[in-house]
Amino acid sequence: MGIVNVTPDSFSDGGKFFDPQAAVARGQKLAAEGAEILDVGGESTRPGAAPVSEPEELRRVIPVIEQLAAGTRAVLSIDTMKPAVARAALAAGAAIVNDVAAARSGPEMWRAVTEAGAGYVAMHSQGEPRTMQQHPVYADVVREVAAFFSERLATLAAAGVPAEQVVLDPGIGFGKTPEHNLQLLGGLRSFTKWRRPLLLGVSRKSLLAAITGARPAERLPASLACAILAVQSGVNLIRVHDVAQTVQAVRMAEAILQNTNADRL
Repeated sequence: MGIVNVTPDSFSDGGKFFDPQAAVARGQKLAAEGAEILDVGGESTRPGAAPVSEPEELRRVIPVIEQLAAGTRAVLSIDTMKPAVARAALAAGAAIVNDVAAARSGPEMWRAVTEAGAGYVAMHSQGEPRTMQQHPVYADVVREVAAFFSERLATLAAAGVPAEQVVLDPGIGFGKTPEHNLQLLGGLRSFTKWRRPLLLGVSRKSLLAAITGARPAERLPASLACAILAVQSGVNLIRVHDVAQTVQAVRMAEAILQNTNADRL
């Protein structure tokens, strides 16, 4: 899953692709490098980010989705917490809603997903982007995220979104300390019990700086280490900025794992 940030305040690219044509070109480049999904977002969810109005978010993402839908074969995902933005993006050509709020504000998002028959990424977070990193507290972060997934799947099913349409994301960096994030990375295998695809987004995040001290543009090696660990742990979707390098790393890890499993048969 390649990241297309149509925002002026992304922590990773500093608004480099805020212009719609730059964002479209970025998406086309990521698709050419091997991204099977392009995740288009018009509202930053970095720690401390301020909300964006619905009209502004629509203005940012809809032209980009329309052009990418016409110009690439990649599946398009809309990264949004707003039901109206999700509806418009699905009508414009998106097929997945990546909801970092997991629709805690009500069922309207799920209605949009159900009516469109779209895929839905339910991500765990504690708090909202503006405040989520102030004082995140868990007794057992892996168990609490697992309980959240169990509750969300039941609630989604009751709202008309079958499990077959749902992807689970533990939300690395969303209301978690570095230690919480490391515990989640170590416990990824436990989230496969629902037999739903798992999505992991660690690319260039501050967790990597907490361990390595690297700046965002220098975090590729640490991002690749997490991607390989994720594949080994049963993760199906890797959300990244650096697609070409991640595709190589993941394909190599898959080849090794397939041969390892074959040797055990």
